[in-house]
Amino acid sequence: MEVRINQGLIALVQGDITDEETDAIVNAANSRLSGGAGVDGAIHRAGGPSLMAECRKIGGCPTGQAVITTAGNLKAKRVIHTVGPVYQGGTKGEAELLRSAYLSSLRLAAATGLRSIAFPAISTGVYGYPLAEAAGIALKTAIDYLRGHSDIDVIRFVLYDRRSYDAFAAELEKLR
Repeated sequence: MEVRINQGLIALVQGDITDEETDAIVNAANSRLSGGAGVDGAIHRAGGPSLMAECRKIGGCPTGQAVITTAGNLKAKRVIHTVGPVYQGGTKGEAELLRSAYLSSLRLAAATGLRSIAFPAISTGVYGYPLAEAAGIALKTAIDYLRGHSDIDVIRFVLYDRRSYDAFAAELEKLR
């Protein structure tokens, strides 16, 4: 599913983010940048040891912020590591932190001259963020960014399973 916003494109695909050839892929990292489960583990396994070595040099990243590394053995040029919030019922500023994680990643990609970026569904795995709500925040942030900026050409959401894809597709239909 694709939607054009100004000169940019938002695309939804079901697949494995480690196979993406966009300028950057986004890692749903933990604040220590120490690798982990889910997409974080998959990106570190596919990227190889040089990715972890760079993360160790950086040391960490606060929730809602993003940092960038090279991509090691991945097809993408760079990896943007962002830390989404752990969902605690929605009353601890989680929505703003999740929005900030996406926005910080987009701003960092643009500041680095990257024109295409692939996101996973940040915070929806072990961090427990409700999928439909997270999808709405992610997509609204991407749409708003493309409406106000022309420095990113493609924002792709790479959803690992059908349930995630369907949730993002339903939210994108609402926001069109």
